[in-house]
Amino acid sequence: MTSPAVSSRDLPHPAREEVRLEAVLHALSDPMRLRIVRELAAVGDELSCSRFDLPVTKSTTTHHFRVLREAGVIRQVYRGTAKMNGLRRDDLDDLFPGLLDALLDAAARQAVRVGG
Repeated sequence: MTSPAVSSRDLPHPAREEVRLEAVLHALSDPMRLRIVRELAAVGDELSCSRFDLPVTKSTTTHHFRVLREAGVIRQVYRGTAKMNGLRRDDLDDLFPGLLDALLDAAARQAVRVGG
């Protein structure tokens, strides 16, 4: 049995079958959240929250990560004192084939076009 101290650090994530398209699209509709996902996709590995340099407050950054996690876009786990973030690419690709790649490609083209 797991001690309460350990289980209290487990963050809730939707199971693959609970991930909804509208929640994913909502999560990715915000420029800061899309930026987080683009960075995770580019790295292809987990990154700690502190690795993201977002032009928003810490509490707003925390909110963005929570929205992404609750939508099923990212997985967050504690490794020691660091909260690590990873893109749930396998789940998203299985549920919505081509969606993530299309969104990332469109975001990259938009960034070139508008200079962001």
